[in-house]
Amino acid sequence: MRYKVFISKKALEFLDSLPEKSQRIIKDKLSSLVNNPYPGERGDKKKLKLPDYELYRMHIARSYTAFYRIYKDEKVVKILDIMTIEEAHKRYGRL
Repeated sequence: MRYKVFISKKALEFLDSLPEKSQRIIKDKLSSLVNNPYPGERGDKKKLKLPDYELYRMHIARSYTAFYRIYKDEKVVKILDIMTIEEAHKRYGRL
């Protein structure tokens, strides 16, 4: 069961601002969501408990965090935001 992965304009702008090596690492990690966007045995993905909807986060190379939603019926993953882990902790706390 494969998912289509879409990236928001905001996340894409952040990605484009990074050095080429970081872009490559992040794109490679995000591409793994095609096969399985749900958290599993590895601790890099986590479902966040929000009152209004389900949100997931993925740590990437101990430097970045991507926030995304899964649309199960449509088989779509939407990357909403990508930021440094430090920025994610400032904005959202240690979720």
